Amino acid sequence: MPTAASAASAPVRQLDADHVTELTTLAAELLDIHTSATSPALLADLSHASRRLSRELHEALRPVETADGLFVLRGLRVDDTELGPTPGHWSTVAQAGALWDVVLLLASTLMGTPIAWDGQQDGRFVHNIVPSPGQETVQTGASSSVLLTPHTEDAFHPGRAHLLLLCCMRNHDNIATTAASIRLTELSDDDVSQLSRPVVPILPDDAYEEARQFGGKPAPVPTLFTGEDGLTLRFDPAYTPLEEADESWRASYGRLEDELARVSVAVSLEPGDVLVVDNDMVVHGRVPFTARYDGTDRWLKRASVRVPGRRTRPEAETTEHGYGQAALEAWAA
Repeated sequence: MPTAASAASAPVRQLDADHVTELTTLAAELLDIHTSATSPALLADLSHASRRLSRELHEALRPVETADGLFVLRGLRVDDTELGPTPGHWSTVAQAGALWDVVLLLASTLMGTPIAWDGQQDGRFVHNIVPSPGQETVQTGASSSVLLTPHTEDAFHPGRAHLLLLCCMRNHDNIATTAASIRLTELSDDDVSQLSRPVVPILPDDAYEEARQFGGKPAPVPTLFTGEDGLTLRFDPAYTPLEEADESWRASYGRLEDELARVSVAVSLEPGDVLVVDNDMVVHGRVPFTARYDGTDRWLKRASVRVPGRRTRPEAETTEHGYGQAALEAWAA
């Protein structure tokens, strides 16, 4: 897919000062009570605690509702000095930025149910996305020097998130996240029909070492699906064996890639910004950059959310094995 993205801006929802105070005060209180953002007791307390937040804040943190499939939540402020240096690997983050983990979990809880994966980042509900030495060219969030190919998050799994939240901790170099909505593309009926066929599988990405060793036969899955509200997609070309597909299907897939590139926007997040992405409508990626590994590199925190009762996916997904990966829900963690 081409690397260029348009200069079109993403929709912005601005939190006012009172809402910021309300959200961060409750997050600090929960962190003080439970001492760690990864505490099972804190996770279990999220649903109850979130009911204390005002109706106006619930409204501000409602899920995506436009064809753009995304918005930037703005108004939170991260102190660069208090945050400390960007870690060189997610496993060394410890409690750095823990307050923002809880803020992100509270925001996720207002939108649905936070989820985690037993096979990624030790089952944490908030992932830290930082460039890591030796990972510069892989197709995961730890890369830097290559284009992170636009994709839907965890596309290999039927239990993937409906919503993805990316909270910016640091972005001194204004490195852009790219995003493109299937609802803004112009595809022919024939291309939609072709890509609605389950022709090839989507394989687990390199962040899921255990899933990549799974012995079950990969099941072919459709790329496009027409749900109750419109067209949705399941897309990860870097982990899709396109060479196994027939020529007509590959041609349609190529036109989809071109269309997604055409409508793509580049979103350069500021510290405290939260990019909320509908994972059934939008592919996201990242432009290449040169990591310094000096404590000042780009740092995002990521949360994944399921929306209970949402019907945006084919019924056939319920029979998939998910490569042996289990999704964990916050209240049951």
